[in-house]
Amino acid sequence: MEVVAVRRGAVRSVVMAGLLVLLGGLGSGVGNARAGAAGPEADVAYHGRVALDGSRLRILLVPENEGPSALPNATVRLRLSADLANRQELAEGCARAGLREVVCETGELPLHGRGRHIGLVLRLKEPAAEVVVRVDTWWNGGATDRNHANNEHVVLALDTGDTYAF
Repeated sequence: MEVVAVRRGAVRSVVMAGLLVLLGGLGSGVGNARAGAAGPEADVAYHGRVALDGSRLRILLVPENEGPSALPNATVRLRLSADLANRQELAEGCARAGLREVVCETGELPLHGRGRHIGLVLRLKEPAAEVVVRVDTWWNGGATDRNHANNEHVVLALDTGDTYAF
């Protein structure tokens, strides 16, 4: 069993999402939207950059909300094609969710506004020639999001130190 230290802010979103799964049996807020559940409607989007240099993966992510409703919080999930090193220094509001996953709360997403900028430097277990980073919404409070094209990304980062935008 691996023990990972997390910050309190990240735990709040992770615990809330977990409770939604356990109590509602419906999965993430995105899944609720796909199932037609009623709730606020928001268009969550993620834009950012990824760069790989040896065993260090740098990610800058900016969550946005195009509306029509504001959201008090959401959780973005980052899934990697390579294992993370055992110890990580994560940004506030972020938590490790598995061998290859990190989740981060976005903070408030105002109508037609941005959430907090999320900057991560993730250490990989071993250097990789390339890493695929999958970005998606893990939890959004049950909001309906009809446009998944701007919040589900797959980015291939090569071990060149170059920055790849999404």
